[in-house]
Amino acid sequence: MKKISLLTKVIFHVANLIFIILYVYPGSIIGWLFYDDFQKQPQITSDLAFFSTNHIFAFLILSLLGFASYYMKHFKGLFVYLFFISIFLELCHIIIPQRSFEYRDLFGNILGVFIVFLISIFINLFKKL
Repeated sequence: MKKISLLTKVIFHVANLIFIILYVYPGSIIGWLFYDDFQKQPQITSDLAFFSTNHIFAFLILSLLGFASYYMKHFKGLFVYLFFISIFLELCHIIIPQRSFEYRDLFGNILGVFIVFLISIFINLFKKL
């Protein structure tokens, strides 16, 4: 069991590092990998009214990894970290060349974190029952 816990923590930290690199790089690394174009950003699904679905999925995955890794001991600290990193990384786009700050992306980041937070609250409530 400890090996699985250690593995999920390593995966979470590696994913976190990858997110930071993808967010602060001036251009789209994923666009370069898929389209051979640093200017093109791949779109998984169409965006919702006020949210970027790419960002919802990205922070949903990162949050799931984080909560799977640190759920029992550092629940509140992890939520605070994920919430603020989702805001900070999007705000960095204001000063990074060839990147642009968008409220839809910011709201998508935050929504991805909150979905996992709400799921974890419901799981905790069911465990107490």
